[in-house]
Amino acid sequence: MKFEEREIILKDGRRCILKPNSPEYAGEMIEYMKKTSEETEFLLRYPDEVNFTLEKEKEILGSLLENPYAVMMLATVDGKVAGNGSVNGIGDKRKITHRCSMAIALYKEYWGLGIGQAMIGYMTELAGQVGWSQMDLEVVSENEQAIAAYKKCGFIETGVRHNALRFDDGTYHDEILMYKDL
Repeated sequence: MKFEEREIILKDGRRCILKPNSPEYAGEMIEYMKKTSEETEFLLRYPDEVNFTLEKEKEILGSLLENPYAVMMLATVDGKVAGNGSVNGIGDKRKITHRCSMAIALYKEYWGLGIGQAMIGYMTELAGQVGWSQMDLEVVSENEQAIAAYKKCGFIETGVRHNALRFDDGTYHDEILMYKDL
């Protein structure tokens, strides 16, 4: 989806641009996916699972940019990628077309500056414009910082998916299910 860029001022005074992600950022996105997966255990992927080619990532970003029912948001600070977020429909069956799912991740160096909250706010606004009336997300139960941020943005806990994730060390982790009415 194409949407207007939005500038925000971070807690440290720097400017951050929220804008549509696009094929020109494909190389940086591959690096972003690898590094953010190294920085936190709370993402769904491990760094070695990021195996997109540059061409494939360009194709994915291009198709999402042209899709009016998908939001792929990039946050940049001083011209560098700081984070990425996405919103996609849950499915195409009529009973669930009112729902979308949101995901977000930032480089660790940008945590706590207000980028996540601004991205969630803008993605929520765009999701409402698409026509969705409910946004869902899942978060690892131990990710207390993210849970607090989501609650601050108006998300409500609705349940737990028991043993939803199995880490490489063999431990299982629950997911907290959350939603927000748009």
